[in-house]
Formats: sequence, structure tokens, C-alpha cells
Amino acid sequence: MSSFSERAQWLKEQIANADYILIGAGSGLSAAAGLDYAGENFRREFREWIDRYGIADLYSSSFFPFETEEERWAMWAKHIWFSRYRTGALPLYKKLLKMVDGKDYFVITTNVDGQFEMAGFDTHRIFATQGDYCYFQPASGAPKELYHNREWVERALPAIKDCRIPTELIPHTPDGQPVSMNLRCDDTFVEDAHWHEQAQRYSDFVRTASDKRLLLLEFGVGFNTPVIIRFPFEQMAARFPDTTLVRFNRDYPQLSTQGISRYVAFSEGVEQIFQQSAPTSTPDSRGGDETEE
Repeated sequence: MSSFSERAQWLKEQIANADYILIGAGSGLSAAAGLDYAGENFRREFREWIDRYGIADLYSSSFFPFETEEERWAMWAKHIWFSRYRTGALPLYKKLLKMVDGKDYFVITTNVDGQFEMAGFDTHRIFATQGDYCYFQPASGAPKELYHNREWVERALPAIKDCRIPTELIPHTPDGQPVSMNLRCDDTFVEDAHWHEQAQRYSDFVRTASDKRLLLLEFGVGFNTPVIIRFPFEQMAARFPDTTLVRFNRDYPQLSTQGISRYVAFSEGVEQIFQQSAPTSTPDSRGGDETEE
């Protein structure tokens, strides 16, 4: 089964016949969907920061040593808007939801852009392990609480002048503590009650599906954080009796684990794969009507 058309048809059949579908998503899926952290859109929206500070991409901007909090939070306001609120749900994520329409699915993702939620996936079936751009947390890591930041972003953006925000717009917790982004980068990362609930739901889903027809769909997961999705998916495929692993990855489709017999890789574009493998519509959706990480 080497041709693309054969693999695409096989994937369609696997989705239709699966009892459970576990989706694992890394940054490659959002890149394929059109989120652009270093390309033309980034250069257009962040020209002032590029010219002033020499920032090359959004990732490096997260660690840039700004001299003032006014500068740092001006950048974060733009960064959060660009990555979380600018686009809304991207079409590729909506197509993925349609592919698992009516199936018993769960999502584990290292992405922090909220695309699964915005596309209409059931929020009880999403475990975002590394945080979400839409939340602030106490910079100290305590208390274990999160704070939605959209209202702050909408106030801060129009107030940016010369890559700074007014001092009074520097964000704080309700009791006046400094905040940071709820993005995992050190041991202050807040895993709140909801995070732990979703971790338990993920574990329960895997346990329930372990002896059923389980289909693992792994999108754009490389070797930055392979212990979260890539390696566990391979281990499930090797250990569980009726589990199939499908890896969508242009750069790193290879396996690292021995003993996996049910495995197919796609290095083609995800959009093309979805077009060829889209299932016939089914009623009663649970969630609503490729490169490397």
C-alpha cells in the first residue's frame, strides 16, 4: 500500500471502522493550517518590532530581553492577538473535525493556539498540555489560577505607541501580582484544576480504548517534545492489540519503537489528505455539525 490514493482510501476506511480515535497534534498541524510565526504575515504585522529590536520570529520574541515592562507587554499584546485571536478557526481544523464527525474521539495537543476549541471540538475532549495563549497566570506560579486575557489584549493593542503600552496597562492578577503567560517554559507553569481534569479524561480515554479498535492520528509532531505525543503513541501502537497508528509528518515519518505492525505514514500535505479521505457525512456529531513540531 504505497500509492497516495491507496493510503487515502485506507485511512477513510480506518476512520469509519474505528471504535475510538485519538488525535495527537503538534505545531506542524497549525503550520499546515496557515499559522505563520516567521513568514510574510509575521513580517507585515511586526515590522516595527523587527526594525527596532531585530526580532526574527515569534518564538524568539518570547525570550527577548526588553528593557521595560511597557515594551515587553506591548510585544505580548501583539503576539497573543496574532497567534490566538486574529484568525479565528482555521479551515483545516474544521475539516479535521468533520473527519471525526460522530466518532468517539479525544485530542491531546502541545499547541497553544486554541484552534481545536475554536473549530468546534468538544472542550471536554481536548487536553492542551502546554497551556493556551488566551490565559495569564501568576508569574510566581501561585495560586493555581488562570485569567482570560482577551479583554486586556483589546485594550492594549490600540494603546501601543513606539512599541510600548502605557504603564497602567501592564497586566496583573486581581490581587495585584505580576502575571506571565500560561505557556510551559519552566516550573512556574500553572496546571490548574481544569488541566488536571483533562489529564484524567485523557488517561481514562486511553484506558477505555486500549482493548478496542483504536485509531491514533498523529499530526505534525517532531522531536521537540516527543515524550508527550510521539513516543506514547508509538508505545500504544506496539502494546495495544487492535491499535493503528497513522503519522502525518513531512520530515520525520519514521518510527522509533519496535513491534508496531499497524502503521502508515503520510508525508503529503494535510489538506490534500483530508480531501481524499473525508468520510461520508454521519449524523450525531460529538464535536459539532505535517510538518515537524
